[in-house]
Amino acid sequence: MENSKITVIGSINMDLVASTNRVPILGETVMGESFHTIPGGKGANQAVAAARLGAETTMIGCVGNDLFGQDLLKHLISQGVNVDNVKPVTHSSTGIASITLSNGDNQIIVIPGANYQVTPAVVESFEDVIATSDILLLQLEIPLESVEKAVELAVKHQVKVILNPAPIQPLPKGLLEKVDYLTPNEYEQQLLFDSIEWTVEERQEMLKKCIITRGSKGITFFQDEKVEIPSFKVDVVDTTGAGDSFNGGFAYSISQGASLEDACRFASAVAALSVTKLGAQGGMPTLEEVRAFLQTQGEE
Repeated sequence: MENSKITVIGSINMDLVASTNRVPILGETVMGESFHTIPGGKGANQAVAAARLGAETTMIGCVGNDLFGQDLLKHLISQGVNVDNVKPVTHSSTGIASITLSNGDNQIIVIPGANYQVTPAVVESFEDVIATSDILLLQLEIPLESVEKAVELAVKHQVKVILNPAPIQPLPKGLLEKVDYLTPNEYEQQLLFDSIEWTVEERQEMLKKCIITRGSKGITFFQDEKVEIPSFKVDVVDTTGAGDSFNGGFAYSISQGASLEDACRFASAVAALSVTKLGAQGGMPTLEEVRAFLQTQGEE
């Protein structure tokens, strides 16, 4: 399936990134090393990741009618993402994320802004876009009721749904049962399973939907038995967006008809390459780069 159609509904942010040798403790001021404004937002990150790999990628979301919003739309277009369904709004500013980088790790504060204007009514107005997609990719930086509406429409039109449950929050059991794939990290997976009462059979069915990202420890998923895929070893510059890169890569690979195991390996390679450069989107690789990397790892 060369021209797979992936629709991403989610957040579009400008990341305000400060780099420092040491994160300040409460009440302390430290001198930083550098500052950058970098396009981000989990939804936009995942859309860029999929588009760079060659998927026909459509973004649904909202930005403010401000300079950040204008810059983000131009950037998404330059990355090959269709933004015809991104709505500029005048009553809310573009979402931002304040990110502090230190020693290869990050701390993040997200201010949603216009992302919370992605209402269920907005989602429903794009039902025809969802209906013609191969994959619907979702996260949790827009209102939960809008995520629920998107899943409802995808199920109606038999479109596969990937839900990246981040930032983590309590989720309705019915929502989780409707999605095809869940991509939590270890912490998110534990909270999801502990916050809902499951029968043994329901728990087993939910585990089969989970692709659990474990950072440097790799990927775990469950079929007839537990499967663990080790991570690729690379020189880490910035882990921001690694999970989003994985999700974009996973959506692309699944849309191409790959097996679950192959899709996880492919997505792991996408994530590994993404952390070798600064910024959530800065290191997201092309399909050719991923294939070349996998060849060096003896995977292709």
